[in-house]
Amino acid sequence: MSVSTPSPEDTDDLLLACRYGDLDDIHQFVDRFGPEPLNSIRDDNGNTVLHMVCGNGHTDALQYLLPLVSPALLSAHNAANSTALHWAALNSHLPIAQALVRWPAGPGVDLIDARNAAGRSPLGEAENVGWEEGAKWFVEVMNLDEGAKGEETVDAAQEVEVEIQDAEGQVAKMKIGPRGSETSDAGAAKPA
Repeated sequence: MSVSTPSPEDTDDLLLACRYGDLDDIHQFVDRFGPEPLNSIRDDNGNTVLHMVCGNGHTDALQYLLPLVSPALLSAHNAANSTALHWAALNSHLPIAQALVRWPAGPGVDLIDARNAAGRSPLGEAENVGWEEGAKWFVEVMNLDEGAKGEETVDAAQEVEVEIQDAEGQVAKMKIGPRGSETSDAGAAKPA
């Protein structure tokens, strides 16, 4: 049996289904065309099916799509050089951000380091919109010790203060402890 190629109208309909979280329509598309076209479909701004579901917080659609798409799609950039994780951060969708970073076949925590055209990482986007919960989670899971070989290690039971500088040069201080206690420095950047 040959699978047909989706028309531009079919791909537009899929992107809308992903944007609005219409899982039935997403299923129908995959049933009709197979999963392969999911990897190459983009809107006029380069947004993928993952940008659409992640930016709008559709966890059920993301869980359906992740096993079907190429792991490379998790790192795909749109015209503004943003990934689906940037969009999840910009819109404060923690379960989406966690699913993207934790997807076993994906790039993992390296997604947190991706920079968009504005020079911001997903962590920077979270800070920019004042999403403290997401920023805290990104800091807890990201690779902070790259190149720190031979440096002092910290006991997991200790509270640790970290400083993060965003693209604009603003520094945020956060304490991370074993009980998840954190405090932000009063001088940290606040969203406008």
